[in-house]
Amino acid sequence: MPDTVHQPPLVVHLVNQLEPANTGNGLVSLIAHMPPERYRHAIVCLHDSTDTQAAGRERGVDIIRLHQSGNGLSHDLLLYKALRALQPDVVHTRNLSGLRGQMIAALAGVKLRVHAEHGRERAEGLRPGHRWLRRLLRPLVGHFVAVSPELEHWLIEQVGAEPARVSHISNGVDSVQFHPRLGPPAAIGPDGFMHDSAFVIGSIGQMDAAHSHSTLVEAFLRLIASPHAAHQKLRLMIIGDGPCRAECQSMLNRAGAAHRAWLPGDRSDIPQLLRAMDLFVLPSLSATGSATLLEAMATGLPVVATDIAAHTGLVHPGFTGILVPSLSPDLMAAAIADYCRIPEMGARHGARARSQVIARHSLPAMARSYLAVYDGLTRQREAAVRKPA
Repeated sequence: MPDTVHQPPLVVHLVNQLEPANTGNGLVSLIAHMPPERYRHAIVCLHDSTDTQAAGRERGVDIIRLHQSGNGLSHDLLLYKALRALQPDVVHTRNLSGLRGQMIAALAGVKLRVHAEHGRERAEGLRPGHRWLRRLLRPLVGHFVAVSPELEHWLIEQVGAEPARVSHISNGVDSVQFHPRLGPPAAIGPDGFMHDSAFVIGSIGQMDAAHSHSTLVEAFLRLIASPHAAHQKLRLMIIGDGPCRAECQSMLNRAGAAHRAWLPGDRSDIPQLLRAMDLFVLPSLSATGSATLLEAMATGLPVVATDIAAHTGLVHPGFTGILVPSLSPDLMAAAIADYCRIPEMGARHGARARSQVIARHSLPAMARSYLAVYDGLTRQREAAVRKPA
């Protein structure tokens, strides 16, 4: 009989949804940077998502969509059947929405299980019931991944994960897709928004209380109300949607500044919009925007961000940006004013920010770190198999 062709171990990634402008493209890009001879990959979408099958096929990744809403027993049975059919060596779940998949994977006989915290559902995870669920399912997780030092500390101190079973792996950025502009900024926004000398302050993210975009709007209104000549060229662009978008727009309308701001909601052309900015501002109160922060840095933008733990490890004050306290529109306005009045400082900080991303936060570097996690688990399994009874 001919020898059976050896196939690399299969990693199945469980995600809530794959969407063009969200984590889906990031995951597919991450897989594309992993050597195919080391691991095979498949993605299971726990809920309906946009059609990303073509993107997956282009990169040799199978994408399975369960076509089921809700989180009931019928959904669990669909996932169980999918895992039994795929027979993965490793299951990799993400965030609170994927944590239930750890239990289903264990029931399906998957021995090696990884769970990653990306911070998007952190506010939900702090609810007592969800904290209890995390602690209950903790023994099922072979290894945890945290995208920030803050989340790493939280997993150890609040969830009770063993430090040896937690790895900090920062988000990676596609520094080819996110690059500095090569000429004049594109003409974006409504008529009259851009002009030759405009200085565009930009921010991207879900417009909710956790992102605190109202603080940025307050800072912007204080700047344009001042008599300094440089402030008259300021423009504000906030990309994203959410419950606070209407409030921010109302603040601008009441101040008579609507013509100097653009809040278009969600957009799919994020790389191009970043290249139209001169300064990126992240007023978030929690670790929910580190990926976008790195994309801005890869674009060569200086950064003004709140001094929360997720940002202090990425933004180096006086070198790549400025950190300010949360909910401090006055100090945020002062930091923005420095970049507006001293454009050469922004150019220096932006160039250093891009160099930092390329050196420490590239997709290849992130892929190597995840490979190390998978390798560690597979070595443990092999050692357990070899161990004499």
